[in-house]
Amino acid sequence: MAVPTPRGVPTDPGTVSVPPDLAELLRARLEDVAVEVQEEVRRQVPEYARPADGIYGRNLRAGVVQALTLFVDHIADPRGQGAAIAATYYELGRGEALEGRSLDALQSALRVGGLHAWRLLGRTAEELGLDSTAVATLGELAFRTVHEVAEAAAAGYAEARSHSTDELERRRRRLLDLLLGDGPVSPEAVQDLAHGARWRVPSQVAVVTLAATADPQAADGPPAMPGALTDMGSRPPRVLVPDPEGSGRFGGRSFLLGLQGRPAAIGPTVPVTEAAQSLRWATRALGLMGRGILPRQGVVRCADHLSTLLLHSDEPLLAHLRTRALAPLDAASEGQRARLAETLLAWLLSGSNVPDVAARLHIHPQTVRYRLRQLEKLFGDALHDPGARLDLILALRSAHQS
Repeated sequence: MAVPTPRGVPTDPGTVSVPPDLAELLRARLEDVAVEVQEEVRRQVPEYARPADGIYGRNLRAGVVQALTLFVDHIADPRGQGAAIAATYYELGRGEALEGRSLDALQSALRVGGLHAWRLLGRTAEELGLDSTAVATLGELAFRTVHEVAEAAAAGYAEARSHSTDELERRRRRLLDLLLGDGPVSPEAVQDLAHGARWRVPSQVAVVTLAATADPQAADGPPAMPGALTDMGSRPPRVLVPDPEGSGRFGGRSFLLGLQGRPAAIGPTVPVTEAAQSLRWATRALGLMGRGILPRQGVVRCADHLSTLLLHSDEPLLAHLRTRALAPLDAASEGQRARLAETLLAWLLSGSNVPDVAARLHIHPQTVRYRLRQLEKLFGDALHDPGARLDLILALRSAHQS
């Protein structure tokens, strides 16, 4: 693998001038130096302070020996690339990522081990009476060795993290598809997929559906919600939020900023296995927002508009109810029809209290009484029948919202 040469390392390995037999002398000391370097790493880097006779300790020892071997090989053959040893450290980096550990510990171990190895091997070079130029050259080679293995480890770590992230996203998408799908959802299936997706299963969830962003230049990212499962590619985009009743979940600044001006509907809070129901109502609420039946802008909570959602849950049936219940108004002139419907709804909602109706509509009580006499002629006894009154309220409410 190609490794960029750091500042201070000769770009032409052929210019390195050290005694040719030095490599063999240093190679003879590798095992002793490896033991001391391993102990120094275990002493200074807490993550590596594990028993030397365990698997982790044996892997650390093997890594130290290979890095020292690469250093000596650079002396023996300055043009050698050490590809096999670089590949070893590439795998070490991958291993750290797959174990969920930070790369910091491995990089620290490389720095500590490299410095200590150079002290030990540099001492050997001085004992051999090498001049300062040769010692400096060895120092440059030591730096180059540490740089190469560190670069290889970082590349392996990045590759594994990238694949791990992609796999985690795929697992979370499968989990979300299960929770929001049409079929039955068993707690066992949820637990199984959630374990692989590293997602803590909450007792309750709510689904947020998002309208298209008002700013076409804005990023189409989800609002910041810790632990949320998102699918921004669906239409509408949706976000499953765990424990939605938690403090500041939907009123927090980060959530509102994350919406970037998009209208959003928050479905009812339901058990996790019933998440699809929350999605269904949130999607319906978003549709009613687009029609102006619910507020067009901002965030609409389904829990605050249950009667409206229920009223519009079956549009054909609602239209039939409206036609049948309001049929007597067809006998009034077109100009009178709207005023009579407005007065009738206010009268029904105010408990048949004329002064309240007048105050609500900002008209004179005598005008209310006049209109009520007209309504009595049109509707007759239906105005005093509880069932008929309920039908009238539902019909008039839906007509007013349309």
